[in-house]
Amino acid sequence: MTQTILSRVEDDVTIELQEWQTRTPEPGNALFGQYLDVDPMVRKTVQYLNSSRILSINELRDGLAISSSSFVGKVALGKLHISVTPKIQGFRLLNLLRYGLQLRDLKIFPQSDYSSEQSSFQDLLIHQLYIEAIELLSRGLSRQYLRVEEEMSSPRGKLNLQRLARYGGVERSELPCTYHPRLEDCLLNQVLLEGLYLGSAITEDLSLRSRLRFLASSLQDRVSRIRLDYDSITRVHRELNRLTTAYRPAITLIELLVEARGVSFDNSRADASLPGFFFDMNRFFQRLLSRFLGENLRGYVVRDEYRLKGMMGYLPDHNPLRRRAPEPRPDYVITNGADIISILDAKYRDLWDKPLPTDMLYQLAIYALSQEKGRSAIILYPCVTEEAREARIELRDPLYGGSRGYVVLRPVNLIKLEELITDHAPANRKEREKFARSLAIPQ
Repeated sequence: MTQTILSRVEDDVTIELQEWQTRTPEPGNALFGQYLDVDPMVRKTVQYLNSSRILSINELRDGLAISSSSFVGKVALGKLHISVTPKIQGFRLLNLLRYGLQLRDLKIFPQSDYSSEQSSFQDLLIHQLYIEAIELLSRGLSRQYLRVEEEMSSPRGKLNLQRLARYGGVERSELPCTYHPRLEDCLLNQVLLEGLYLGSAITEDLSLRSRLRFLASSLQDRVSRIRLDYDSITRVHRELNRLTTAYRPAITLIELLVEARGVSFDNSRADASLPGFFFDMNRFFQRLLSRFLGENLRGYVVRDEYRLKGMMGYLPDHNPLRRRAPEPRPDYVITNGADIISILDAKYRDLWDKPLPTDMLYQLAIYALSQEKGRSAIILYPCVTEEAREARIELRDPLYGGSRGYVVLRPVNLIKLEELITDHAPANRKEREKFARSLAIPQ
């Protein structure tokens, strides 16, 4: 098992973990006798990390206890720096990110610097954003018709008669006009500009930071600055169409960078300024498998977050608050016509190395018992171990015995998955379909 690396730089303390690891204060390690700064901003950040389940940071009598989850990235808490690295790194991770997020493989610059194990996770995303921006500039930035109201000595467009009437017949050398020039200073390019500045603030690569700032400064001559938030990202998604589809990968990356800095895009909580960067690998893993299964399960339909309607319901005479019936939503339901073939959940937790949490087990047990007797529900989890094999938990009748169903723990080898999605040879099609069936179809 990978050991936590602890280092001290002057007064700073750096703690490196992998996903789903816990470290406690023990004599001799850097967590022993280590406590959080009294700075209110540090305390506020820790509260946000705990409540969002990004990290669990607790002050004990002997020092700090830190637990990671499915989020990878890093954060600075005063002199304490915490880094969480993903299970798979380097160029393999970049290939999985491109596939799962539907990014383009743009080979504008040599990728060797961003395929090494030492490259930080955020730098992989930011470098991809940089080459996406270079591609957009080489194509020519999108121009859109914008409404402009201006007083002009040489009239252009339409006269603004309402404003003209307010002058009361007084002679003027300039007339109020309304016209619609086609400009680059539109929301798409404004979001792109802010994304480049954000990337330059996040990246740890000095060369990449310099290139991002140079690119942003060249754009700023033609494009105005805005604030990146929930509203601007929502509006820019509405503006994407078949004419601006080339912007979609860059907008996706910018959205990920902003969200990883603590901004919520579900509009359910106030934005938080996070002094770091955290990416939810669980959500990414779900998107990655959704695309792979959808493209390679020939003859089946993959339904994401499908509602199991009618599985639960309040009794009409015993629902005093008139609440809606709960509708469980597994990550995927595989159907063939009107028949449900399998119910699956994707969890970014290596269950070959880590135990299955009870909440995950109970959730999958409900999915299994919602089907005919003897059916199963499958949990897909990531691993990089060749020896990892499927495990099954039998659900038995507690009174009369006998099997009622199964919970299946099925590993997804990320190295094999990356090899399959990067090999585009026609002969590899059957291998991808075979692997997809081995993941999603009950055996």
